[in-house]
Amino acid sequence: MPVSKVKNDAHRRDTRWNATYGTLLSGQAAIDGADATAIEMERRWGVGRLRLLVDTALREKFDRQDFLYNAAIGHGDLQEVLTQSERMTKAWHALSRAAEAAGKLPLQPEVWEATLANGTVAAIIPEPAFAGLVDREGRRMVVYTLDEIARILDHYGEITQTKAAFPGATVTAIRQPIPDPLNAIRDGGRLDDKFNDEIPEWS
Repeated sequence: MPVSKVKNDAHRRDTRWNATYGTLLSGQAAIDGADATAIEMERRWGVGRLRLLVDTALREKFDRQDFLYNAAIGHGDLQEVLTQSERMTKAWHALSRAAEAAGKLPLQPEVWEATLANGTVAAIIPEPAFAGLVDREGRRMVVYTLDEIARILDHYGEITQTKAAFPGATVTAIRQPIPDPLNAIRDGGRLDDKFNDEIPEWS
C-alpha cells in the first residue's frame, strides 16, 4: 500500500471519544463520575446555587471549566474527556470548599412526601432550590413547591388536570439518573467496534 494512502487513512480515522465501544465505556465512566459529583453538590447546596455563593473570580474559573468539559463531550477525544471530567470534579469540590470557607450553609433537607390515591408520590419542597434533594428511587413522583401549592388552591381544577395529563411531570428541572452506558451496546459487539451514534459538532 502506498505511503500516502496510509497517511490519508490515518488522517480520516475517527478520534472521537465515543468512536468505539471501548472508548465509549472509558469516556462515559469518567463523565458519569463528574456528573455524580454535580448531583451530589446540587443535592447539598441546591440546584444552581453553589456557583453563586463564591466570589466572581472563582465563579468565572468554574464556568470556564464547565465550558471545556462540555466541549470535550461534544467533540473531544478520549484523553480530553478523561482530563476535563477529572478537572470538572475538582472544580465542584473547589466551589464547595470556598462556600464553606465563606461561612455559607448547605440547604437543610426539607422534603415532605405524601402518596396520592393513584399511587403517585407527591414531594413538597419549600422552593425550587431544594429540588436536588428529592430522591425519586424509581417511583412515579411529582414535585410541588409551596408557592405552587398556593396556586393549586387558587386554581385547583386546571392545574391538577395538567399534572394528571403528564404523569411524573415536575415544576422544576430534576437531574436524570446517570444511565448505564451498556444500554447503548447490548448487541454483544466487541470493544473495538465502532459506535455509530453521531454527536453534533460543538457550536
